Amino acid sequence: MKAIVLAGGYATRLWPVTKHRPKMLLPVGETTVIDRILSELEEDDRITDVFVSTNQRFADDFRDHIAASRFEKASLTVEETAEEDEKFGVVGALAQLVDREGLGDEDLLVIAGDNLISFDIAEFIDYFEQYDDPTLAAYDVGSLEKASSYGLIELDGEEVTDFQEKPDDPNSTLVSIACYAFPADAIRFDEYLEDGNNPDEPGWFIQWLVEDGPVRAFTFDDAWYDIGTPESYLEAVAWELDGDNVVAEDATIENTTLGENVHVLSGAEVVNSSLDGTIVFPDTTILDSDIRQSIIDRDTQVERLDLAGALIGAHTQLTDGN
Repeated sequence: MKAIVLAGGYATRLWPVTKHRPKMLLPVGETTVIDRILSELEEDDRITDVFVSTNQRFADDFRDHIAASRFEKASLTVEETAEEDEKFGVVGALAQLVDREGLGDEDLLVIAGDNLISFDIAEFIDYFEQYDDPTLAAYDVGSLEKASSYGLIELDGEEVTDFQEKPDDPNSTLVSIACYAFPADAIRFDEYLEDGNNPDEPGWFIQWLVEDGPVRAFTFDDAWYDIGTPESYLEAVAWELDGDNVVAEDATIENTTLGENVHVLSGAEVVNSSLDGTIVFPDTTILDSDIRQSIIDRDTQVERLDLAGALIGAHTQLTDGN
């Protein structure tokens, strides 16, 4: 089996923090989201090659990251896009990747690189191998409002009977989470596109497959985070840290109260302050401040402020004006 890790998004809802870095490389505890995925794929002997698919803007970031990692299976494959409005759509990008890398003769795992999931990918592949049908991972988001932002699925037992992409009026809360396994004979992206179908969201491709044969759902409980907003990113970090804090060895923390789920990265300095549910990126200085549920990017100075729910870009200076 080959694997594709989708890492081509521009994460505009997380700007300015992700304007010049891919969100898949944001820290989540002691690792990153994509490294959690790559680690599992590296350890699974059924996976022979892992293709990290990204855009031209972030190609160097991922190239450097993979080169500096211990991953031997991972290689980079680059879409010919550099801006959000140039994107081919997920299915369009998959079709190009399959052609570009000569895939399609083996089973294929496709997973979003910003997925923080509580199940082991090996369990998902085990389930897929039981039936050898196209398979997706499904999660109950517990809210009709949330469900309307995802691909909604209906089941008969474990078999998908219907798939609706981002419905205005969802009738359930079970959604697809952008983790798919396809047997080789279902890797038909070119055929799907040649029929004039929607190239954007993979859910439309799944619906097309449902009309042609069985598609199965691997449902799971516990946790799933689609890291696309500041809120979901902080929730993912909180789930990973589980109330603990991570402070880099060379960070400076003086006369400061740390609540829960705080991550202070290398070279940061926090003095006479309090932090809770907050990520402080490298080489940032925080003085005499109270900060909650916030993301403070690198090389920033915050002084004498009370902040909640803040998203502060790099190289910023913020004070109370006194």
